Amino acid sequence: MLSNNELLHVLALQRVPNLGDSSAKKLIHVVGSAEGVFNERKSNLLRIEGIGSWKLQDLDLKPLLPQVEEELKFIQDQEIAWSYFLDKDYPELLKHCLDGPILFFRKGNIDLVGKRVISIVGTRRLTTAGMQFCEQLVEELKPFNPVIVSGFAHGADICAQKAAIRNGLQTIGCLAHGLNQIYPREHEKYIGPVVQNGGFITEFWSDDPFERTNFLKRNRIIAGLSEATIVIESAAKGGSLVTADIANSYNREVFAVPGRPSNKQSRGCNDLIKNHKACLLQSADDLVFQLGWEQENAPLANRQTELFVTLSEEEKTIWKFLESRELEQLDQIALECKLPTFKVASLLLSLEIKGYVRPLPGKLFQLV
Repeated sequence: MLSNNELLHVLALQRVPNLGDSSAKKLIHVVGSAEGVFNERKSNLLRIEGIGSWKLQDLDLKPLLPQVEEELKFIQDQEIAWSYFLDKDYPELLKHCLDGPILFFRKGNIDLVGKRVISIVGTRRLTTAGMQFCEQLVEELKPFNPVIVSGFAHGADICAQKAAIRNGLQTIGCLAHGLNQIYPREHEKYIGPVVQNGGFITEFWSDDPFERTNFLKRNRIIAGLSEATIVIESAAKGGSLVTADIANSYNREVFAVPGRPSNKQSRGCNDLIKNHKACLLQSADDLVFQLGWEQENAPLANRQTELFVTLSEEEKTIWKFLESRELEQLDQIALECKLPTFKVASLLLSLEIKGYVRPLPGKLFQLV
């Protein structure tokens, strides 16, 4: 565990322009500590292979100190946990990535020791077929107890993470911003379930600007944490394809779900398969075979037979009402079920997490 003083110097290294994680780790390995890097003569540091003068031109603690001390105070005040690349709790697979972060922050109940870790990514405009495939895939993988990593974004990300939660699997949301905010705002309601069933990680500070480039930087962590990256759906261009490319550069397995040639949301996946950048994925069996997994648990029980065991009486009331409707608005559900609207909103979220209800635009809900 880092001392506060060493943590301060590690944070400062993160803020040195042009240095980067790979060079920062190399300096720490050679010198012995982050504090030592700042105290070492630059002439000695320049003797290290791959460390040029332009990387060290801003290696000065004094101008960095105000923002570093402010972030350190935020970490301490909010009781933010962190993982340092030399610590035992730093994810094993991420250790093998040269550009993996020297330090990242975490929140929740994350445990990756001895775990199978896969990432599931894809378009933010997930089709109904893509959603159903994603949900079925995660359910079929439950006996193998994998950790599901994604980006907590719209579409494939949140679909995979909700599926992980209702199947009792650990899930990790890798964020493109600090832990003092959440994006998209509509997903605030999922923070609690994710924290209880895994958590969030990020390398970004609380004062980092929310920029598009953050997502691309975040994608290397999603790929680096995982032994395999799965692309559910993607257009010809998209962030999930970047994640797949990064995973390939790390020599990790990549899987893509094929689709009709006329489907724009399948073009990226089809291209990955056509160009031999991904294995074709039609079911969980394809992934299990390719990764050489062995089943750990008993087969899944049928969810429908468990319905009235897992639901509360009020949840059953809402489920029975929606069973007779194709879809219905929140206010009408509350009226017909004779429950307060705020209570129904909470119950619908619970049903959504459990996989029995699907939210639609306009505060509409339907059974899955």
